[in-house]
Amino acid sequence: MSRILIIQGHPDVSEPHLCHALADAYAAGAAKAGHSVVRLELSAIEFPLLHSQKEQEGGPVPAAIAAAQAEIKAADHLVLVFPLWLGGMPALVKAFFEQAFRPGLAYASELGPFKGALLKGRSLRIVITMGMPAWFYRLVYGAHSLKAMKVGIFGFVGFKPIRASLVGNAAGTDERGREKWLGRMQALGAAGA
Repeated sequence: MSRILIIQGHPDVSEPHLCHALADAYAAGAAKAGHSVVRLELSAIEFPLLHSQKEQEGGPVPAAIAAAQAEIKAADHLVLVFPLWLGGMPALVKAFFEQAFRPGLAYASELGPFKGALLKGRSLRIVITMGMPAWFYRLVYGAHSLKAMKVGIFGFVGFKPIRASLVGNAAGTDERGREKWLGRMQALGAAGA
């Protein structure tokens, strides 16, 4: 059985969103199958933005980020859930990974860009909800932000394999479509994939 960390990246906590339901379904499927599940709600933790490379490479690590780093290190599989905002991840999610993926935890800068990945041995599922159809995001936008994340963030620090679930038409999904996606997430959770 795997130790799974679910990172909920929807910044809006004023009401439940599809992202929350998808994360809940994944967690339920994983727990039922016997996986250990830990959840991290990014909107519930406080941390400052980084303003320089020097800060990212050697500045103090906020306590909430240090706790999140420990969960990332302990996990076998991560699930990252967020809505597509302005063509990419919300600023909260990007700021979190800038803080969390520091040298010494995520990469060893002294080994160079092709040998320094320190988070090898972990897999990742990225779940992105979006207002447009998923096929449109892939075809017209080339899924550019997903590709950038896979290579420039998660692949760079060693995650492999990296899989994605793109949930299109999120706002217009009817109850049947919503239940279908929740069922898929539950099955993925049970499989630890």
